Amino acid sequence: MSKDTEIDMKEVELNELDLEKQPMTGDGQAAAGEKNGSVKLKVPEDEVAFTGLSKEELMRVAGTRGWVRTRWALLILFWLGWVGMLAGAVVIIVQAPRCKPLPEMNWWNEGPLYQIPDIEAFAENLEGVEAKLDNMNQLKVKGLVLGPLHTVQADQPITLKLKEVDPKYGKEEHLKVVLDKAQKKGMSVILDLTPNYHGANPWFTADHLDDTVEEVKVATEHWLKFGVDGIKISDLTIASRSLDWDKLQAAVVGNRTDDTKKKLLMGAVQSVPTPDVALLVNTSGVDLILSDLLSSNKGGVERIRAFDDLNGEQRSVGWGLGAAGGHHLATLANSSALIRLYQLMLFTLPGTPVFTYGDEIGLQAEQGAEYPKMIWDIDTEPASDAPVDEAAEAMRKERVAVRKWFKTLSDLRGKERSLLYGDYYSLYSSASSLAYLRLWDQSERFVTVVNWGEQPEKLTLKLTPTEGVELPQNAKVRFSTDEDLAEDSTVSLEELTLNPGQAVLLQFPYTP
Repeated sequence: MSKDTEIDMKEVELNELDLEKQPMTGDGQAAAGEKNGSVKLKVPEDEVAFTGLSKEELMRVAGTRGWVRTRWALLILFWLGWVGMLAGAVVIIVQAPRCKPLPEMNWWNEGPLYQIPDIEAFAENLEGVEAKLDNMNQLKVKGLVLGPLHTVQADQPITLKLKEVDPKYGKEEHLKVVLDKAQKKGMSVILDLTPNYHGANPWFTADHLDDTVEEVKVATEHWLKFGVDGIKISDLTIASRSLDWDKLQAAVVGNRTDDTKKKLLMGAVQSVPTPDVALLVNTSGVDLILSDLLSSNKGGVERIRAFDDLNGEQRSVGWGLGAAGGHHLATLANSSALIRLYQLMLFTLPGTPVFTYGDEIGLQAEQGAEYPKMIWDIDTEPASDAPVDEAAEAMRKERVAVRKWFKTLSDLRGKERSLLYGDYYSLYSSASSLAYLRLWDQSERFVTVVNWGEQPEKLTLKLTPTEGVELPQNAKVRFSTDEDLAEDSTVSLEELTLNPGQAVLLQFPYTP
């Protein structure tokens, strides 16, 4: 073979080799750094997996001295840590201040009672009362005192029908609807069974007392079985003298069982001095006494003395301004400022606040009327294109503001332990002002200061030395009717000036 032929054959072999190196698709380019036709294979590296010690190997080392020491060291460290944590927890529990056990509370101690002595003036009839239950529920009312609803002619014992609802108020089934709906909303219903409520003497004459008390006892059994939550009577001082009084009391107590709601026996008294009110609490057996001590005692010194004397009976005492006689707060508090002042006092006193319908807006009876007609449309603003009676509009706005104040205080009392069932301490009193402290265990403390006089009052609040109770130098203003004492501002308790007709609620924290 010639030399040229050999060269040609080599070129053919090289060309074939180049073709083999071309991409298999025939139309692509070889990857950078790779020769055409080469196949790149990844050879997995040898993986070394740790499988731990075998059973035989573990058994060989388990009994060695080093491993036994390690196990014991770890076990001792575990138990030392556990015992240390336990001891620390015990020390924390022992050193921490203990919470004071809460006192027994009945439903009538948990919020205000709302009296409706005249159904017609309030809402025309019982169906109207049922329609207004949502309004009363917004006030955080815990109990409604209805009536009297029974039929009787003034000073005529023979006409007394305590188990019948006066037709002008509605029917028995209407009362049942009110009971059911109120109780679903968390409000209890108390029925006023004062016999001769139209006449001069609530119990007729002395000759009829025992017979009348017996009739009230029978009616009490009837209405408690019907579903009412309590009974109220007026002029407790007379009724409790009856030979049959124990039977009436037993009629209420007999309806109490461990698995049922406790029934209330409530009595009202007027023109009875503080010592006699305290005596009635202990001798009459009633659960709650509503007195007119705030109305009959006009001075701060006399009022603070009454609060002091009845403080130990606070679960059985109701406070109202005019409520004992079914009157309105505005009858005695003749300005919006005074209405707010007494609302603050009633909601922060130890005991149950009792109001008459309309007290939440400052409602006052017209000249010659015993019970004013309730006003329900105070939220309705005048039309933009209607002429505005400026005096009427100012009165409407003031009533809205008074109701807002009432609702705020009622809500606060239900939330704060110091106001709900806290201890009471008097701090100051004068002819026209007073101040007192309410506190409970480790909760926030509150100081009520009121001045119903016509001159500014400079007060120095002092606490009689009492173990575990101290006053700070300053306190924060929680609520105020005085423009000079802005809410959330800080005031000195050693020198506090309150303008005439004003009230302030101060607050300071518990310090261990």
